[in-house]
Amino acid sequence: MSNQPVIRIENLKKSYKNGTEVNEVLKGINLEVSPGQIIGYIGPNGAGKSTTLKIICGLIDSFKGNVEVAGFDIRKDPTEVKRRIGYIPELANLYESVTPMEYFSFISEMRGLELQHALDRAHKLLSLLEIEANANQRIGSFSKGMKQKVLIISALLHNPDILFMDEPLSGLDANSVITVKEIITKMAAEGKTIFYSSHLMDVVEKVSDRIILINHGIIVADGTFSELKGTGNESLEKLFARLTGNDVDHTFEISEAFNN
Repeated sequence: MSNQPVIRIENLKKSYKNGTEVNEVLKGINLEVSPGQIIGYIGPNGAGKSTTLKIICGLIDSFKGNVEVAGFDIRKDPTEVKRRIGYIPELANLYESVTPMEYFSFISEMRGLELQHALDRAHKLLSLLEIEANANQRIGSFSKGMKQKVLIISALLHNPDILFMDEPLSGLDANSVITVKEIITKMAAEGKTIFYSSHLMDVVEKVSDRIILINHGIIVADGTFSELKGTGNESLEKLFARLTGNDVDHTFEISEAFNN
């Protein structure tokens, strides 16, 4: 396994204009990720997590700084980057008039995959995620969790070297959450890199071998869970609250709110 970083980010900045105001979402992210790592990328709402992932995946092209993925500059070689990555967003528009197998055929052709091999993988993943019986039903009839499973499978069809996951477990049942965690672990064992952004602290704590906490557009913590908690006995949820300045005890306010 190469020791060269598979993701390299240097002084990444991103701002949005809202009328005359400028909202600086990312204020200088510096980060290197090695092959085989499972990165838990966490932070409060609005911290810049999704913006970071979209920039790395080539979905946002106006930013300051440098981003390299698998040795390719995302500005100069976005297509080469996209060949090597999978991306699972929290929300995405699917073609609801088609079936999962029709959708997977479309994705396979778009990626230039050998069709039968890709569809064989799709059937195996459908079975793993317990929706093989729905393989030829219209996606428009699916629940949120079933649609999320279709998104997950479509991102895995080409067996990517790097997988970006933005709240990937949204809407999934407990058994499917366990299965996705097992898939992630197996991929990392094969030297693949997982960049996992989520609000589910218990899942991040269990699957990540490195946790990066972003707050107000900057990295405020980076290390293993053991390194971050030090000699304390905090859960990742408590650690998250402390490092983001939200470790206030609301017991009294909650009691007052439910007092008649």
